[in-house]
Amino acid sequence: MDELAHAAQIDPLAFRLKNLSDARLQAVLEAAAKSFGWPRKKTQEGQGFGIAGGLEKGGYVATCAEVAVDRSSGAVRVVRMTTAFECGAIVNPDGLRNQVIGANIQGLGGALFESIEFANGRITNPRFSRYRVPRFRDLPEIEAVLLDRKDIPSAGAGETPIMAVAPAIGNAIFHATGTRLRALPMIPNGLAPARS
Repeated sequence: MDELAHAAQIDPLAFRLKNLSDARLQAVLEAAAKSFGWPRKKTQEGQGFGIAGGLEKGGYVATCAEVAVDRSSGAVRVVRMTTAFECGAIVNPDGLRNQVIGANIQGLGGALFESIEFANGRITNPRFSRYRVPRFRDLPEIEAVLLDRKDIPSAGAGETPIMAVAPAIGNAIFHATGTRLRALPMIPNGLAPARS
């Protein structure tokens, strides 16, 4: 979606809203964007912003992400994520908020660096000491925006909140660098440093 918006030279959120007929998906995109302060202008080199959204199992999600990329070292840091989520009527708001934030943390690892590594038909990182998962130092500021729809029966929130994390981060990396990453994890060893 972002590639089409880029080709059309339209803001990614505006492009989505212009071509979207699903009111629930529109609502989460607008809620995430409003809370995040979309559109954001770059204030420093290597800064980028991305947005993504989707639906699954009766839940609707949108995530906005801010990244900071150091092109000399290739380091990528997710600075901030805002996720709006709607799964019908909310029964347990604290539990749901924790689920959404947990999904953001889990999605961060899968998006950036988590992968099972193989050599000669064997797993080379079978223990957590060698398998990279998100640590406290990796965590950005995370905000969960919950949309309560009392008029719609509750749906599960188990997997859906994770869906938009990787694409939002990928879109933010593209915004920061002009590099489109198409495989997960996107930066297990960082981006290739800029050549001088």
